[in-house]
Amino acid sequence: MWNRLISISVALMLAVAFSPARADDYSDTVKIFKDAGESGKFFNTAYGYAVFPTIGKGGFVVGGAYGTGRVYEKGAYIGDTSMTQVSVGLQLGGQGYSEIIFFEDQRALKEFTGGNFEFGADASVVAITAAAGAKASTTGSSTGASGGKHDATTAGKYSKGMATFTVAKGGLMYEASIAGQKFSYKAR
Repeated sequence: MWNRLISISVALMLAVAFSPARADDYSDTVKIFKDAGESGKFFNTAYGYAVFPTIGKGGFVVGGAYGTGRVYEKGAYIGDTSMTQVSVGLQLGGQGYSEIIFFEDQRALKEFTGGNFEFGADASVVAITAAAGAKASTTGSSTGASGGKHDATTAGKYSKGMATFTVAKGGLMYEASIAGQKFSYKAR
């Protein structure tokens, strides 16, 4: 019974991630990040950003995640990106989340858009809210949080010219694993 339930939840999360995002999804996701505490301040100073309206994640010992997004330079849409993640460790369930990566300067944006870019397992991610109780992270750990999209208080900073924030959308994921994210980019 549990295996079937887990399989269904993982399949649903990945199906959501593989469905194409609409233009409204991007503007709605950007609005959430603008209204959610510290991440909103980054829009005033960042050179650019990549936004992923929905990333689907699932796992049972070995896990994965996938999502598509758009890249913006000084507020202008310049190309498309996709994110894949593989994780290994104690994990069970599925979840969906939104992610935004801010680029501090032109160098950081060029590094991201220069081809295949990777965040290692040591990259830090700030979870703005976790309505379903799980943090999406490449740090290898997951913690619970509560609060609404507009009530969260966050603290974030640039690391190597990039700052990453996530907002949980739904699902349930128990995780103590090591993961890395890999990104691809295609100019518009």
